[in-house]
Amino acid sequence: MDIYAFSNAELVSMLGRRFKDYRIRCRLTQKELAEITGVSVPTIRNFENGKSYNVSLHVLLSLMRAVGQLEQIESVLPELPVSPKDIYEKKKTPKRVKHGK
Repeated sequence: MDIYAFSNAELVSMLGRRFKDYRIRCRLTQKELAEITGVSVPTIRNFENGKSYNVSLHVLLSLMRAVGQLEQIESVLPELPVSPKDIYEKKKTPKRVKHGK
C-alpha cells in the first residue's frame, strides 16, 4: 500500500475505521469510551465512520490510551539515532576560540 497516495482526510478515515476494531475488541461501547476519555459520543461515532477529518491529536491520544495502544505513538515519530557526523563532531574539541572582526 502506498500510504503517500492517500489524502490526509483518507488517512484519518482509515484510522477511524481501524480504531473501531480496537474499541470493539476491548469490548467498549461508544458511550463507555466517551465516559473514559471525555470525548463526546458524536465525535467518536464520526471518527469511526470516517466522517470526521479533523480529530485533534489530544483526542487521538485519549482514544489510543483507552484501548491500550498509546505505546504505538512511538512508531509515529521514533527517536532519531545519533548520526555518525554528530558523534565525530562531538569528539573534536576546539584548540582555541577565534572571533570574527
